[in-house]
Amino acid sequence: MFLTPVEWEALSLSLKISLVAVAVSLPLGIAVAWVLARKQFVGKSLLDGFIHLPLVLPPVVIGYLLLVVMGRRGVVGQWLYDTFGVTFSFSWKGAALASAVVAFPLLVRAIRLSLELVDQRLEEAARTLGASRWRVFYSVTLPLIAPGILSGFVLAFARSLGEFGATITFVSNIPGETQTIPLAMFAFLETPGAEQSVARLCAISIVIALLSLFGSEWLSRRMKRRMGIK
Repeated sequence: MFLTPVEWEALSLSLKISLVAVAVSLPLGIAVAWVLARKQFVGKSLLDGFIHLPLVLPPVVIGYLLLVVMGRRGVVGQWLYDTFGVTFSFSWKGAALASAVVAFPLLVRAIRLSLELVDQRLEEAARTLGASRWRVFYSVTLPLIAPGILSGFVLAFARSLGEFGATITFVSNIPGETQTIPLAMFAFLETPGAEQSVARLCAISIVIALLSLFGSEWLSRRMKRRMGIK
C-alpha cells in the first residue's frame, strides 16, 4: 500500500508513541495488578475505581487534567521543567503519556486476571524451599502470568494507537511531533481532496486493531490452557 511521507510519518510516530507508552507503564501495571489481586486493604475499591477511571471519563477530560498537572505551567510539569528541563506539553513524550494513561486500565485488568488464576500453592511451595518473595515472583509467578502480560500489552498497545481526545487536548496536533494516525485523519478530513489519505490510514488502523485483538484472544486462550481452564 503506497503511503505519502506525511502518512508514513504519522504511522511511524503512532507506533513509536504506543510502544513507549505501554513499555514504560508495564512495570507499574504489573505492580498495581499484583496489589489489587493479592492484597486486602482499606481503600482498595477506591484505588480500583481510580485506576479504571480513564475507561469511563471522556478523553478530553483526561487531556485537560494532564494539561493542568503535567503542562509547562502545571502542578508537576512546572517543577519537572524547572528542575530537569523536561516538558511534556506539545511533544511526542506528552502524547506517549496521554496514551499510557488511557490504556493503563486495560493493561492492569489483563495482568490482574492472570494473577488471580495462578495457583498460590505453587508460590507457597517455592517459599517453603527457601526462596525469597522476589525470587518466587521472578521464577514462579512471572512465568505463569507471562501470557496475561503479553495480552495486556497488546490490548494497551492497540488502545494507544487509537487515542485521540486526550492527545489533541494535551499536546495538540503537530505534524512530525504529535500527529499520530487518528490526528492525521482528523487533519485530512478538514483538507479538501484528502479522502484517499483518510481511507488509507483508516484501513491501516483497522488492520492493526484486528491483528491486536486476534493476538490478545490467542494469548488469552493459551493462558487458560496453561492454567488447565477449559
